[in-house]
Amino acid sequence: MKVVPLGEKVVVKRLEAEEMTAGGIVLPDTAKEKPQQGRVLSVGDGRLLPDGTRVENQVSEGDRVLFGGFAGTEVVVDGEELLIMSEDEILAVVP
Repeated sequence: MKVVPLGEKVVVKRLEAEEMTAGGIVLPDTAKEKPQQGRVLSVGDGRLLPDGTRVENQVSEGDRVLFGGFAGTEVVVDGEELLIMSEDEILAVVP
């Protein structure tokens, strides 16, 4: 099942959290922070301007993006945790 966001919304799947620190310490599940980067799965039609025209989103499907810790709304679709967020909540695209 594919989720199709509306307007300027974007569907993102978080990337997996690191299981080991740079010093080699293995982190238990309770100590892991939620990753603040993910992969864009789907994008909406774009932002609607007051004159009725649309501006396309700057991100596209497959982009790896960075976002804030409290960005988006978490939803579960077919057992998969996804984030639906506004394009404004995306901070950067990682090449």
